Amino acid sequence: MWALLVGTFAVRAAGFVYPYLAYHLAAREVAAPTVTLILALFGAGWLAGQLACGALADRIGRRATLASAMFTAAVAFPVLAQSHTVAALAAASFVAGLVYDAPRPIVSAVIADTVPDEPTRARIAGWRHFATNLGAAATGAIGGMLAAPLGFPILFLVNALVCALFAVVAFKAVPAPARRTNAAPLQASYRTAFADMRLILLWLASVCAFIPVTALYAVLPLMMADDGLPPSAYGWSQAAGAVAVLILSPLMNGWLARRASGPSPMVGLLAAGSVVLGLGMGSAGLASTSTGYAAAVVLAVPGEIIAFVAAADVLNRISPAHSRGLYAGIWGTTLAAAVLLAPLLAGACLATGGHLLVALALTGCGLAGAAACLPLKTLTHRTQPSSAH
Repeated sequence: MWALLVGTFAVRAAGFVYPYLAYHLAAREVAAPTVTLILALFGAGWLAGQLACGALADRIGRRATLASAMFTAAVAFPVLAQSHTVAALAAASFVAGLVYDAPRPIVSAVIADTVPDEPTRARIAGWRHFATNLGAAATGAIGGMLAAPLGFPILFLVNALVCALFAVVAFKAVPAPARRTNAAPLQASYRTAFADMRLILLWLASVCAFIPVTALYAVLPLMMADDGLPPSAYGWSQAAGAVAVLILSPLMNGWLARRASGPSPMVGLLAAGSVVLGLGMGSAGLASTSTGYAAAVVLAVPGEIIAFVAAADVLNRISPAHSRGLYAGIWGTTLAAAVLLAPLLAGACLATGGHLLVALALTGCGLAGAAACLPLKTLTHRTQPSSAH
């Protein structure tokens, strides 16, 4: 398990392709409207990849899916780095998006397979979130230092090399799949999953909670620029959030693990985390200084930690043993959906109501996520967790 957590950190720390893709395309002299289209294709691939990798993890096994996805990344990223035509860049961007976040649903399924008790699963979920944030911080720091002297293609090649190494680790660290008989058709599996209202409500609550999370990247830069703050101020707000995650995650993981020891899923904590996220990032709409924006980011961090761990706990408890990968893949699209929706929300709010409307919208997203938890709590109490059967 530790090998997968370390691998997850390494892939995220070397995950230069997504945060530096726009810069790479600009260096290729791609027109701004086309850059937007190629970035959207990457996002579409990201969303589709979560569904595909989750379903394949159930059909052909966790090890085969993870290794194949990482080997695909090891090929697609260099192609993206070396392509020059718009058609090649667009195609490579979509394929890169498919496999960029592939470990998320697969590792979630492996954890559910191999870890029997909920407190340990919650603790691992907390450390996964910690590793992801630590890796993201490392991506920004390392990429910022290496981009100028080495160039973006070299960063993409480093990303590919780390993915190739993780593919090798997957062969050794992920258990071989047990032989399955009478497997349900994939179409039936999708139909059953999308008919599970618990999963649909968890998806909706998570998207609403994660829109304020992704607002850190989609909304904050726009508002800070409107206030005349330099790019360095945005960098300091990111650093403040990363430091808060690194400090609070180890402190909160034990408490969250104890809460996971109860008989019921952590739906109430998911609602609380969503509200904290909405209020925290919503307060950025009332800020006008670097300190104010950094404070808003830090205020949202406890909600982010709680929401990710609580959502993972609910997911583990409602996922049937034979569809853990698919359920994790469907839930994994929540972050991609938030990445797509947050810029649209920010643009509409800034154009019609300014920063105050952004504050109200982000707060409203947090409250909507909490509201979706009300029927989710009723349904999860009414039915026994499927994973226990």
